Amino acid sequence: DFLVLGTKAVEQPAFVEEACRHFPGHMIVGLDGIEGRVATNGWKTLTDFTVLELARRFEQAGIEAVIYTDIARDGMMQGVNVEATWSLAESIDVPVIASGGVNKISDIEALLALPPHETGGIQGVITGRAIYEGTLSLPEAMALTQAVGSGG
Repeated sequence: DFLVLGTKAVEQPAFVEEACRHFPGHMIVGLDGIEGRVATNGWKTLTDFTVLELARRFEQAGIEAVIYTDIARDGMMQGVNVEATWSLAESIDVPVIASGGVNKISDIEALLALPPHETGGIQGVITGRAIYEGTLSLPEAMALTQAVGSGG
């Protein structure tokens, strides 16, 4: 029910604005960042845009969420960049979905331990390698998020 835009969004921000007008409630932007800067084209090109600058612009356009990937950590299994992800989530009102670096259940616990945000906050996490490498149990992660979500 959502369309996720990445490099196209960064290279043609007006495209996101138009897409949000035509398909309100269905647009998500993926921002891949390193040291606060946005990278595109499979992380080959480092832009002059900051993650926050583009997140705010796309928020104004009407996106539903931002997928934020810390590319310094993605696939490295070094732990999620809680500080950068939380800083972004605190600075915008649409939800942030954390990506990059998730290695074990403690990474998800660290995200869940952050204070709630009135309008957005961190609403999800993307993990891949940790599951197929066996360092993160999907049933354990789901049980943890459901327990926290139900007040447990």
